[in-house]
Amino acid sequence: MRYLLMISADESQVDEVVSEEGMRAFTAWMDDLVERGVLRAHEGLQPSRTATTVRVRGDEVLLTDGPYIEAKDQIGGFALIEVDDLDEAIEIAAGHPACAVGQVEIRPLRP
Repeated sequence: MRYLLMISADESQVDEVVSEEGMRAFTAWMDDLVERGVLRAHEGLQPSRTATTVRVRGDEVLLTDGPYIEAKDQIGGFALIEVDDLDEAIEIAAGHPACAVGQVEIRPLRP
């Protein structure tokens, strides 16, 4: 099964994860996924303040600078994994260092 892991946290706490220790933990997490052969893609995102939100209402295209949802926690990156089941996806998500200050949402992909 393929799952999308959406990694989010309070952007004001990102420095805790991006510290030298946090980067070592992240590298170990990524190395494990590569070694297991389950990682299909992984990307980090620019801060939410760089987002542009697009909505269409009737014939009008509406643009908003920044994220659509006003929330403290913002998606900072994602990983696409292919594993045997949800239990394995949960184990992988729980190992991401961002879980210490945020969360990882797991979503199965459509077949």
